[in-house]
Amino acid sequence: MSVVADSRRRGDSRVADVLVLILVLGLVWQAFYEMAGDVAMTPPLATIGYAVRLMLAPDFWPNVRATLDAFGLAALISACVGVPAGVLLGVHRLAGDAADPVLVALYSVPKIVFYPVILLSLGLGLAPVVAFGVLNGVLPIMIFTMHAVAHVKPIYLKMGRSFDLTAWQLMQTIAFPAALPEILTGLRIGLSLTFIGTLLSEMFAAHAGVGHLLITAMQLNQVPRIMSLTLLIVVFAALLNTVVVWVEHRAYGHATDS
Repeated sequence: MSVVADSRRRGDSRVADVLVLILVLGLVWQAFYEMAGDVAMTPPLATIGYAVRLMLAPDFWPNVRATLDAFGLAALISACVGVPAGVLLGVHRLAGDAADPVLVALYSVPKIVFYPVILLSLGLGLAPVVAFGVLNGVLPIMIFTMHAVAHVKPIYLKMGRSFDLTAWQLMQTIAFPAALPEILTGLRIGLSLTFIGTLLSEMFAAHAGVGHLLITAMQLNQVPRIMSLTLLIVVFAALLNTVVVWVEHRAYGHATDS
């Protein structure tokens, strides 16, 4: 009973913390509005009302669908490429040591410099949006995964090699499960960057999507629309992060139990 009560108290405390954070952010937002005025932004309650009306507009959800399709495909590719490649580089230390400075250097370069090449190569539409999302997300996933696997206790890997496990068996049965919590941390960061890359690409290389709606509103100086779209993007990003953090905590719990 005490464990259940402690868990319930922690849950109530988290809810209270979130509510306090939302209240503080709302007050800061209102304060900035008082200083900037209607020319630059809208107040919180008015923005929420406009966001609700925007969600009821017939052209809104098709654009959301376009963004989710592009983001989902980019996230899937980033995870399916980044995680296995990171695990293999982490298992093979020599290859990992050689690849690490190259990956870190690429990660530190602003990805927008590669955007003209992507645009000229793939043209307009879904392909460049997905490609730019993958470019932003796959590198952190690969780097976090590689470092997580590289820091798995050597005794685990030696034991696996003593049973003549292949590289794939070693990755599947030992390296990946042991490094899973840290891999999920990399996925959380990588998926967030994938989402940012998808929106940025939609602002310049797409005829649909939330990013396209946002850049159109900026060009027309529609401040309420800009603020409401920004609010909806922040809410979606927070929900995405919450889901990944929940999965991450579950993985940490299983790793601790085992």
